[in-house]
Amino acid sequence: MNILQIRNFLLKLHLCHGIGQNGETKFWQWWHHGHSQASECTITAEALIELQFISPQNRTRFQEDFTSQRLQAAYEKHLATVSFITISDPAYPLQLRESFEAPIVLFYQGQLGLLRFPLLGIVGARLADSYGQLSLKYLLPDIVKHHIAVVSGLAAGIDSFSHQETLRQRGHTIGVIGTGLDHFYPRQNKNLQTYMAKHQLVLSEYPLGAGPKRHHFVERNRIIAGLCETLCVIQAKQHSGSLITANLALQNNRNVLAVPGKITDPLSVGCNELIAAGGKPVLVSQDIIEEFRFDRF
Repeated sequence: MNILQIRNFLLKLHLCHGIGQNGETKFWQWWHHGHSQASECTITAEALIELQFISPQNRTRFQEDFTSQRLQAAYEKHLATVSFITISDPAYPLQLRESFEAPIVLFYQGQLGLLRFPLLGIVGARLADSYGQLSLKYLLPDIVKHHIAVVSGLAAGIDSFSHQETLRQRGHTIGVIGTGLDHFYPRQNKNLQTYMAKHQLVLSEYPLGAGPKRHHFVERNRIIAGLCETLCVIQAKQHSGSLITANLALQNNRNVLAVPGKITDPLSVGCNELIAAGGKPVLVSQDIIEEFRFDRF
């Protein structure tokens, strides 16, 4: 296959039911390690099953869908209406490509060039209070001045506060969502997501029509952790999703920082424990800025 053929095949594979993230990752690793001389017509459902890319419990479902009219229609619709990059594209971020279970396809709206900026991931509590908002207002102005783009999940709380404050400071921000690009979750972020899709960047690995599901947001976290060079946690409960993102960032050898909080505040337990375990405390913007190697960009 040429570059366009493998790109389109990866899209088709990504839209197929029954392959899953693990199967997609195995296929890409196989392809990337010297099998690019194969042609699309020889990569059949049976061949992919034989190569053990598909789990035994999903094989029938995958085999039926691989040549189905449903898949062909979805494939043609996404080719015609949605912008996307694949793991084989030069524009795909190198640090994400090398991260844990990198998505083989990312759908996007907005300015793809923002992926070339130094990227700071910010995550935290969905029920964040005024302390979380004040922390962002205190920290982000200098971050923006250093042309660092903020990556977050367009969820309620710290995520949306991070995007909004970055925009107020006339900075750049990237939202990684857990639905298709045609969905808005939570609904109150519809205007924010619509604005970012036009003027900033919104990313998703989920196809059009995919709604919010609990496991989507766990999966979304690995993309935030893979994209950023440094991750900062602001307000997080014990055992929260933000700490899952922090652990994924650590596995990817990213810098992990946390804003400390009151020892009596449940919203600060996760951050304080992260610091106690060796995470760097953030007291001023410079604590974040000094983690970046600007010569790389």
